[in-house]
Amino acid sequence: MKVTIYTDGSARGNPGNGGYGAVLSFTNSHDQTFTRELSAGYQHTTNNRMELLGAIVALETLNRPCDVELHSDSQYLVNAFNKHWIEGWQRRGWKTAAKKPVKNIDLWQRLLAAMEPHRVEFIWVKGHAGHALNERCDELATTAADSDHLIVDEGFTSAD
Repeated sequence: MKVTIYTDGSARGNPGNGGYGAVLSFTNSHDQTFTRELSAGYQHTTNNRMELLGAIVALETLNRPCDVELHSDSQYLVNAFNKHWIEGWQRRGWKTAAKKPVKNIDLWQRLLAAMEPHRVEFIWVKGHAGHALNERCDELATTAADSDHLIVDEGFTSAD
């Protein structure tokens, strides 16, 4: 099954309250198109963590192996795969090329696990450029960040 996913993350203050938004769409064997929206807000987190979490939760939602096009306006997320940064980080024991610890290791590892059953292609989309699904994800993320029902980001540390 082919699934198209758009994701976005937001943080107020960075770190601050944050949220992610994701829109998943797929067409079944009867040519019926389905769309699902996901979002949640978190206390004291960063934009990058929310960008990663949007992708993670969207992939974790899939209940069978899929061919996934994952669209994000986060160069941090897209370049980690398309420029093979993540492979270097893993080879170096989760250290950057400058030998510093990679930030957000908990989420990178969770993302790799969420990707495992799928074929995922990461596609960068320019943010705030009028793309309807990217704008919808931004709206979901910022609404979640501004909500009164925020989850604690257990993995956040001040080093992130």
